[in-house]
Amino acid sequence: MKKFLLLASAVAAVAVPAIGFSQQSAAPVAAGAGADAGATRYGAWGFDLTGMDKRVKPGDDWYRFVNGAWVDRTTIPADRSSFGAFAVLRDLSEVRMRSLISGYSASDTAHPDRMKAAILYNGFMDEAAAEKLDAQPLTERLAPVKAAASKDDLAKLMGASTGGFGGSFFGIGVNDDAKNPDVYALYLRQSGLGLGDRDLYLDAKFAPQVARYQQYVAQMLGMAGWADADAAAAKVVAMETQIAKAHWTRAQSRDRDKTYNPTSVAELKASAPGFGWDSFWAAAGLTRADRVIVAQNTAIPLLAKIFADTDLDTLKAWQAFRTADDISPLLSKRFVDAQFEFRSKFLNGQPQQRDRWKRAVAFTERGVGEGVGRDYVALYFPPASKAKMDTLVSNLRVALAGRINGLAWMSPATKEQAQAKLKGFTVKIGYPDKWRDYSALEVKSGDLVGNAERAGRFEWDYRRNRLGGQVDKAEWGMTPQTVNAYYNSVKNEIVFPAAILQPPFFDPQADDAVNYGGIGGVIGHEISHGFDDQGRKSDGEGVLRDWWTAEDAAKFEAQATVLGAQYEAYAFEGLPGVHINGRASMGENIGDLGGVLISLDAYHQSLGGKKAKVIDGYTGDQRFFLGWGQVWRTLFRTEALRQQLVSDPHSPGQIRAINPLRNVDAWYAAWKIGPDQKQYVAPDKRVRIW
Repeated sequence: MKKFLLLASAVAAVAVPAIGFSQQSAAPVAAGAGADAGATRYGAWGFDLTGMDKRVKPGDDWYRFVNGAWVDRTTIPADRSSFGAFAVLRDLSEVRMRSLISGYSASDTAHPDRMKAAILYNGFMDEAAAEKLDAQPLTERLAPVKAAASKDDLAKLMGASTGGFGGSFFGIGVNDDAKNPDVYALYLRQSGLGLGDRDLYLDAKFAPQVARYQQYVAQMLGMAGWADADAAAAKVVAMETQIAKAHWTRAQSRDRDKTYNPTSVAELKASAPGFGWDSFWAAAGLTRADRVIVAQNTAIPLLAKIFADTDLDTLKAWQAFRTADDISPLLSKRFVDAQFEFRSKFLNGQPQQRDRWKRAVAFTERGVGEGVGRDYVALYFPPASKAKMDTLVSNLRVALAGRINGLAWMSPATKEQAQAKLKGFTVKIGYPDKWRDYSALEVKSGDLVGNAERAGRFEWDYRRNRLGGQVDKAEWGMTPQTVNAYYNSVKNEIVFPAAILQPPFFDPQADDAVNYGGIGGVIGHEISHGFDDQGRKSDGEGVLRDWWTAEDAAKFEAQATVLGAQYEAYAFEGLPGVHINGRASMGENIGDLGGVLISLDAYHQSLGGKKAKVIDGYTGDQRFFLGWGQVWRTLFRTEALRQQLVSDPHSPGQIRAINPLRNVDAWYAAWKIGPDQKQYVAPDKRVRIW
């Protein structure tokens, strides 16, 4: 089941964003077993002293100093490809959501959202029904693919895949117009790669991944009953390799100036001939669209040409594979296992499939996320936590204002605009004020695949029907139970769901220094996204425009380049030649550096002129930096780390823990770090941005 994701140009997050929305007022249900499960507290004052490795000097290996003992004693769970502070909270949120959802009734007509959640969950949990149906749901949905008699028919199937099963060479979505943020606009972007990122196809060191992918395509086509599956798979992968050559790189696709290319639908059709655009738009329900903002504008004509030049049988095989791959998690065990073996075990090193109930919770949340999120908030997010967070955020805003005023490299003209942008920030904490309305979503007991299809169509209809209308500024892009956070540059807002506001990120009972180092740094990270290499391109109203002087922009870019080089210098054991992409991860890396600096200032400000007390021998600044290092404790399987480096804009947690600090003078002072220690950076080489 698909859901349209906010465009990368508009949103930057701590980890990976997800979307889910709901509406209905009701008292929380009585929670079942496990509902009283609480977040684990970290030590007596918010930090896990038992996780440290004090044999290591802080400046030799900061990550190991803070988390070394935790690394040594921790094993990645068999059903995960990585593990750390985020995963601990995701596990907690998962348990809480299971407790809630399993307490709902599929006949509770008085509470429709809960009833729908119960039907979705129970349907996914009915493994016997999935086994009995086996490939039947797939066979039914492949019928139009097999029957396709022309490429125009394939264009229709691509359009219909938005909000449904299958794939397309072109991704479409409806989102806030980056240059007119009050209105929803239609966006078009490159797509079509089953492996996700172009580099996996084009870089020789990933040849084993491509070879195994071709085997998987053949396996899926064979299970779908496709004729001559091996030969068809070879042609599909060859075609996708051509698509990869046409794609922009991840770094290019981050450039918001270059990815904002408005054009008329008629002009798009003329510039990218060979594809059935009229049929594509009609099947997606977008016949009234007359304007589209194209992201990778030079790639789109090339993708249309690949479509035109490829034989019909290969296009049909590609669509059949994409449909089978998409629907497999909802089918019988042989399909579920086949997809798991490739996508989770081979690509990410995950030894064991997640329990069915965990997958059922995720499936339910994708369908009625805020419908269950409302009950989550009532049970697990006390008003006192929200109040304390509001105070912390206020201090962060004051701190950033002070840093902007004190920048030696920024001109008064740009500072004035930057302050205006900061003043215009919207902050959303915990949960939305207005809940999503799911009344139009139809679900049916005993129809798992149909429910997934209807939920996907419901979500897409919700978005496409807003095209040209006024933007809902109150809308959230994450559910309250999501362990994540994000900055939206077009709305100029930072959003923090309730589920991340727990230890080790935030603990109302913890030492303030640790909270500022943890959640303060993360909030500062999101605020800094408004001033990173791409977020800085929107003004205080969210309008994409150049409000910087040329000289200031050049100085900013020079420092950003140095920062990127720092990240690219890291090597990773077991992954020769695979490095962090400094340009593709630039926004997140700037966010981390800014987050630490802003939050440290805010912490100092919170002391009200008093000297921080010493706790267990650690000063206030030392506890702040320990708090930052603790939230990035992370373990990766080698395969998962490879995927992270190739396709994720975030640097690995162990690097996020240290590299920002290498550019922070106060870190050196707090821990007395000198040139004799390995992670030392000379003062004149430290990056000075925010």
